[in-house]
Amino acid sequence: MALNYDKLMGLKRSGDRFSYTDRETMLYAIGIGMSRDPYDEAELAYTFERQKLKTVASMATVLQRVPLLKDCGYDYTKVVHGEQRLTLHRPLEPEGEILVDSRVTEAYDKGPGKGAVIYTELAARSATDNAPLYTLLSTTFARGDGGFGGPNGQGPSPHEIPSRKPDLTAAAETRLDQALLYRLNGDRNPLHADPELAKRVGFPVPILHGLCTYGTACRTILKEVAKYDHTRIRGFDVRFSSPVYPGETILTDMWIDGPVVSFRCRLKERDVTVINNGKCTLSS
Repeated sequence: MALNYDKLMGLKRSGDRFSYTDRETMLYAIGIGMSRDPYDEAELAYTFERQKLKTVASMATVLQRVPLLKDCGYDYTKVVHGEQRLTLHRPLEPEGEILVDSRVTEAYDKGPGKGAVIYTELAARSATDNAPLYTLLSTTFARGDGGFGGPNGQGPSPHEIPSRKPDLTAAAETRLDQALLYRLNGDRNPLHADPELAKRVGFPVPILHGLCTYGTACRTILKEVAKYDHTRIRGFDVRFSSPVYPGETILTDMWIDGPVVSFRCRLKERDVTVINNGKCTLSS
């Protein structure tokens, strides 16, 4: 089954209900590298329920698994995550119940052999008081599905990184088993666990989830700029540019301009940029 433009643009869901507990909150924090030093009090606030847990803003990306694009017609084995944008309307609670509305907002045909780009929006609200919690805008690049007859266009322009030298660079090591740990947040794609599958699709080993790299960048800015004040991060936007292999070191370059932190992530071992055009918006 091939992609169909009219069907894509009609995809919409409303009121999907999800719940999570402090277990999922702690698992997410550990999955993106929190508490490698188990005696670090600042990070224990995210991984030990001694007091009300703090939450990492990027956890919003894993609190729901909405099958919006299931059976839409693309080749699942050739799909990659292109961009992720997050707007937080209020800090995440360490546990709760949410209602999610989702839809396809745009779809572009890059032509045969060039792939298709699908833009989706997901809006989450509290099941308790119906107040908005966060909005996720995602880009899916279906590499094997160009030429389906949709319009040839492009979405919003990416955030521009300043031309000056970074104001700050910080390193975050990943573990060899990190993809196996992170997949327990809900993304069970075997590409992140099966060595044979990884080799069949062109990777020497299973790759780290793009959203794990995203979360690692969020943790780095939370630590280095927000000083572990989880209430300060209100937006987190990135463009994915290359995969990370578990065990590699992610270097995050940061440019701080008032409430906006521009950032880029690259690898120490291979000097490859893995996240580009990053924009973190902080509260004042």
